[in-house]
Amino acid sequence: MKALVLSSGGVDSTTALGMAIVKYGKENVIALSISYGQKHDKEIQAASAVAEYYGVEQLFLDLSLIFSYSNCSLLKQSTEEIPEESYSEQIKATGGNKPVSTYVPFRNGLFLSSAASIALSKGCGVIYYGAHADDAAGCAYPDCSPVFNNAMNEAIWEGSGRQLRIEAPFVNMNKADIVRIGLDLGVPYELTWSCYEGGEKPCGKCGTCIDRAAAFAANGVEDPALSI
Repeated sequence: MKALVLSSGGVDSTTALGMAIVKYGKENVIALSISYGQKHDKEIQAASAVAEYYGVEQLFLDLSLIFSYSNCSLLKQSTEEIPEESYSEQIKATGGNKPVSTYVPFRNGLFLSSAASIALSKGCGVIYYGAHADDAAGCAYPDCSPVFNNAMNEAIWEGSGRQLRIEAPFVNMNKADIVRIGLDLGVPYELTWSCYEGGEKPCGKCGTCIDRAAAFAANGVEDPALSI
């Protein structure tokens, strides 16, 4: 079987890519990296470096036009500032009733739907993506939840004539669990990028930087990307 992996260049998707390569072999794995109008291209650069490291085929897709109507703080056209606080603090501010300001509207739904078409065209039987429990908590990113994953999996399975399914190996795990798995697999975290800002170095202040630092600390190791 061939697998297509949604590869953003971050910790979660790179770990998913590593898992897929172990399971199917690099010759049977394709990395798909999607631009969505984000403020910088550091993620895409990281995804390219990861794909080159593993020696897998990499495809690119630009969906930025779809998101051009959104004022999500991650997007180029946004008038909003990226919050410099943890996800838990952001969830408190929303009361856990709506997504955080860095939620790109239905991004995973669009990513998975687009990936399904490409995966079928490339002869793949499974799509991997790195959704995890921390992102789904408190409605922060509802398109990372088990309910969403199950619904999309059923839709893609049926809509593909039962040829294609979704694999979200971390949907019931937190980021510390993902890092532990990745460290065991020798995932090249030094090549990854998670920060929402596009500076020379991670800002250390945005939600994803805080989340990432905590995940490595929970495993008793320094984030290798910070020592480069």
